[in-house]
Amino acid sequence: MATLNDSHFDLFELPAQYALDTQALDDAYRTVQAQVHPDRFAAAGDAQKRIAMQWATRANEAYRTLRDPLKRATYLLSLRGIDVGAENNTAMEPAFLMQQMEWRERIEDAAAAKNAGELDALLAELRDEERVRFSKLAALLDSGSDQAASEAVRQLMFIERVASEINAQIEKLEN
Repeated sequence: MATLNDSHFDLFELPAQYALDTQALDDAYRTVQAQVHPDRFAAAGDAQKRIAMQWATRANEAYRTLRDPLKRATYLLSLRGIDVGAENNTAMEPAFLMQQMEWRERIEDAAAAKNAGELDALLAELRDEERVRFSKLAALLDSGSDQAASEAVRQLMFIERVASEINAQIEKLEN
């Protein structure tokens, strides 16, 4: 039987690796949820209800983490003792910093011009960039290049933030 302190991978009896069979994750999640769902403990005592609630919460958190590729990578690195430290580690390669500035300028220009087409094009470009970077991230994690993977995660987090900003600008234009 799993414990509340087991890794997310152990909880769902999955290998601790970046590449993940999402169907196996979904199936394992449903199995765990069926075992610990609070409704199953409606007639139980308060202590059992609390434990069931802790397990259900734990399963939900683990599932959300493993289902999201970026959260999964960050979690996998944390299991390896690597803190991505996105809040306080903003050091990135100069080429990526230049790319960031270019994206930001294009967002500002397109928003100022109320050009939703340009924002859509930029969003599509970001999504392509994201796909390429996720492939590279998988290779870095599989090869044990944890520091490089950590930087790749920080870059992907930034790309997601920029994509959110673009979506917010598009929404503004639509309203």
